[in-house]
Amino acid sequence: MNLKRFFGALLTILGIGGLIYTAVIFAGTGGETRDIKTLVIYGILGIVFFSAGISLVRTTKDES
Repeated sequence: MNLKRFFGALLTILGIGGLIYTAVIFAGTGGETRDIKTLVIYGILGIVFFSAGISLVRTTKDES
């Protein structure tokens, strides 16, 4: 297995985890400023990791 594809899959899984964690925090939020900051931080990191992982997996060619 190509190392770039493995790293892309890892980033994708981390991104999905970040987005799920954001959804869990959103479901239990009380609307405080601290909750909103946490939502924004984890949401942005989740989106960045997910999109970078998907992009890395798509652009890496299999040369076995």
